[in-house]
Amino acid sequence: MNIIQQLEADEAARISEKRVLPPFEPGDTVRVLVRVTEGTRTRIQAYEGVCIAKSGGGINAAFTVRKISYGEGVERVFPMYSPLVEGVEVIRRGKVRRAKLYYLRDRRGKSARIVENVGVRAKKLNDAERKAIAAEKARVEAEKIAAVEALAVEKAAEDAAAAAAAKTEETKSEG
Repeated sequence: MNIIQQLEADEAARISEKRVLPPFEPGDTVRVLVRVTEGTRTRIQAYEGVCIAKSGGGINAAFTVRKISYGEGVERVFPMYSPLVEGVEVIRRGKVRRAKLYYLRDRRGKSARIVENVGVRAKKLNDAERKAIAAEKARVEAEKIAAVEALAVEKAAEDAAAAAAAKTEETKSEG
């Protein structure tokens, strides 16, 4: 392995530690969570559409998502290892027989629909993803609860310290 491949593998591993994208294929309806920076604020914006292509390999891998926005087709290419992509959620699995679904650009209405894949493999992947998402939500909720409890304990300690300080002030002023 040459040095460029080694650097790409290291960078891909570093990004994969932070987040792991679920397995998805062209034809799947996905929701891509993108980090958007507006001025000094950053937020997460969802971009939902049909994955029409996956291309490249290694650190250069990318996927194209197409959606219809106000009657106009919009396509966006997302690099797999971009730090701006927070995550990908698979909404439904599509049953297609091609790797590149560029023909959808010319289709409108019912002819642009993709049949949902209800095979055994798709069901297993969907169930596994739903469990993983539920576990992640439960973990985040538990972290929030722990943070609120820690904040409450800290606030109670501050109140107790303030009450003790007020009591010592009272005794000093009386004596």
